[in-house]
Amino acid sequence: MNYEVVIGLEVHVELHTQSKLFCACPNRFVPEPNVNTCPVCLGFPGALPRLNSEAVNLALSASLALNCKVASISYFDRKNYFYPDMPKGYQISQFFEPIGSNGFIDIEDDSGNPKRIRVGRVHMEEDAGKLVHSLAGDMSMVDYNRAGVPLIEIVTEPDLRSSGEARKYLEKLKSHLEYVRVSDCKMEEGSLRCDANISLRPKGSDKLGSKTELKNMNSFKAVEKSLEHEIKRQKKILDAGNLVVTQTLRWDDNSQQTVAMRGKLQAHDYRCFTDPELAPIVLTEEEIEKARVSLPEMAEARACRFVEEYGLPDYDAGVLTASRNVADYFEECLKVYNSPKAAGNWIMGELTAKLNSSGQEIEQCPFRPEHLAELLKMIDENVISGKIAKDVLEKSFESGKSPGQVVSDEGLLQISDQSELETIVDTILENNSDSVENYRSGKTKAIGFLVGQVMKETKGKANPQLVNELLKDKLKK
Repeated sequence: MNYEVVIGLEVHVELHTQSKLFCACPNRFVPEPNVNTCPVCLGFPGALPRLNSEAVNLALSASLALNCKVASISYFDRKNYFYPDMPKGYQISQFFEPIGSNGFIDIEDDSGNPKRIRVGRVHMEEDAGKLVHSLAGDMSMVDYNRAGVPLIEIVTEPDLRSSGEARKYLEKLKSHLEYVRVSDCKMEEGSLRCDANISLRPKGSDKLGSKTELKNMNSFKAVEKSLEHEIKRQKKILDAGNLVVTQTLRWDDNSQQTVAMRGKLQAHDYRCFTDPELAPIVLTEEEIEKARVSLPEMAEARACRFVEEYGLPDYDAGVLTASRNVADYFEECLKVYNSPKAAGNWIMGELTAKLNSSGQEIEQCPFRPEHLAELLKMIDENVISGKIAKDVLEKSFESGKSPGQVVSDEGLLQISDQSELETIVDTILENNSDSVENYRSGKTKAIGFLVGQVMKETKGKANPQLVNELLKDKLKK
């Protein structure tokens, strides 16, 4: 039987505030357990919450960036349940009236066609703590550093139809959130976490099948893999004439499969009611409009401008604008080096490769936009070759020195002295008579080998254009 995949995502995003949602404890990631805590976030009796206004501003910006309708009045509720990492015995969350609703994100489906994914709601809530399990599996400890950290939960409608669409949605969502500076979205630190609900139904049916929930996915790659695995698992169950059990699963990266965590035989009754200690959030039309006009130029609009203003191909513009920090880096470089295509190529190629290997973000690296501009100018002015430039970038990246300083310290200036290069070329021709004969007999590709030998002899410092000219001139004789 042919099935249709139905996926909905719930994404928790930690807001980038200085303090927690209802207390003054620092909102920062630290390895030491239980140091960012106080009576409020530990749920001590008599400790009263006080709402962080900056968290509201960030939640408002995120809602607008996701094309949501913003509620003029929203409020917090107590969501009652017991879990060891929830110290109060309830979570403060916008259960009934979220700050944002009925939004959307546009992506491309697996065939490259435009598709709109509806965002059902964006609501604010406090984060829970974190359970730390012993290696022996005989005990668990609780770290409350994360308890009370401000979150927004972004919930899609069940509009996604494949694991590929889910990944594209998450990548676009992350880009939107980074552009409005509401979160650093670091999955490895837990500031962006994704749960997925997935079910299969017969092709053409409008009735949803039995769904499972996937948790503990710590990368976009893990989300894609776990959904692929769950699609195959559910299809196998349905083809055998059995029913899919509604349960919560986690992704085991070691075994590359989903593992059951707990059953979900009935819906939770959270016994929610409005929190009596927190006033409603009231936003005027003027406040909402002020937040709307203060939104930055978003990725799609910026990509269009890069195509029109800088003459970049659509692909290049899309890659360079996917991250606001990368786009900012690119435009900072262009302020002192007006060659967009060359700058873009080096950012997408050599610089990105170096960032990936070092595990750094572009805003953290010591190789600044003015360094890239200096490097590219030296290539244009034949001070260094493109090959040497790659080594200079790496040394500059590692040391923090300017490219000019690296070239000076390492003695990497390009050899453009014709008499010096002629002597080297003559030696190469004398030592490679077979290649000389091949070239003269019509096998013109042999010149590439000879150029390579000259570059090897000069350790990549020879001016490649001049080397080619000298070789062609001498090979005619």
